Amino acid sequence: MPFRKPLIAAGALIAFTHAAAVQSARAQDWPNRPLTMVVPFAAGGPIDSLARILQNSISEKLGQPIIIENQSGGGGLTGSLRVSQAAADSHIFVLASIGTHAIGYSMHVKPVYHPANDFQPVIFVADAPLMLMVKKDLPPNNLAAFIDYTKKNHAGMTFSSGGTGTSSHISCVMLNQIMGVDVTHVPYRGGGPAFADVIAGRIDYICNYTSIGVAATKQGQVKALAMLAGNRTPLLPELPTADEQGLKDFDVSAWNAILLPKSASPAMVAKLNAAVSKALDDPQVRTRLDGIGLIPAAPERRSPEYLRKFINAEIEKWAKPVKASGLQAD
Repeated sequence: MPFRKPLIAAGALIAFTHAAAVQSARAQDWPNRPLTMVVPFAAGGPIDSLARILQNSISEKLGQPIIIENQSGGGGLTGSLRVSQAAADSHIFVLASIGTHAIGYSMHVKPVYHPANDFQPVIFVADAPLMLMVKKDLPPNNLAAFIDYTKKNHAGMTFSSGGTGTSSHISCVMLNQIMGVDVTHVPYRGGGPAFADVIAGRIDYICNYTSIGVAATKQGQVKALAMLAGNRTPLLPELPTADEQGLKDFDVSAWNAILLPKSASPAMVAKLNAAVSKALDDPQVRTRLDGIGLIPAAPERRSPEYLRKFINAEIEKWAKPVKASGLQAD
C-alpha cells in the first residue's frame, strides 16, 4: 500500500494539531474553577498575612474564588514542591519567599527543586524588611546592649524562626556570626508560631518580618531593637537600623513572589501576572501592604522574565553566606 505511510503521518499530524488546539483552548479558558494559593508556612505568619491581603483582589481580577491552603514543613519546601510538580490544569500556585526560592536551595546537597527552572515564575510581589525583636523582659534595649548581653549569655539563649533555611533563620545566623556567638536555634513550622513563643517569653529573640512584629512592638509584647534592612520603616520611624547602630553595611531584607507549576502555559502565566499586577495597584491593597511594612513591587519589577533573573541572582547571592555558616539541611 504505497499511501499507507503518508496516511499514517497525516493522521499523526491531525492528532497532534488537535491536542495542541485543545491545550491552547484550555489555557485560554484558564481559570475555569477555583484556584488554590499555597502558602508553604503555617497560618498566622507574615506570608499568610500577605496571602489574605491579595486573595480577594486577585480573585476579582480572575473571576474565580481563591482558596488559601497552608502547607507547612521543610522550611517551606514541602508546599512549594507540590506546586512545582502539579499538572497544568491543576489551578494551583505558590506564594513563595526568599527562603523557599533562594536560601533553601543552597542548604541542600540534593535540592528537591530548582527555584526558577522547576516553576513558571509569574510576578515579584513585595520586599519584606526584617527586624530584630526580643522578649519583653530581656534586659537589652538597643543593639549594642543586646550584643554585649548575648556574648555573655549565649550558651543559655535561644532564637526562633519559621523553619530551617527561612529568611528569619538565616538573618539571625548572619547576625550571630557577626556577634561571634553560638545560640540555639529553635525552628517552627511558620513565622506565626515562632513569634508567638517570643511573645510568650519562651524564646529570647527572633529576626522576623516587620509585618508580623510592628503591632506586638507597639503593644509592648516584645521589644524591637533594630531594623535589619538598610532603611528604617515608616511604621516604627524611631527604630534605627543595624547599620546605624554600628553593624556597618548589614542589610537583610526578605521578599515574596508568585509562581505557577512548571507545566503552566505562557497564557496562564500572563493571566495571573496581569491579575496580581492590578491587585498591587489597587489602592486598598496598597494601604494594607503599607500598614504591615511590605513594599509592593514597582511596575518594572513585575514581569515573569524579571522574576526568573531575580531568583537566579538571589540563589547566587545567598549561596556564599549559607555555605560559610556551615548550615546543611540534609
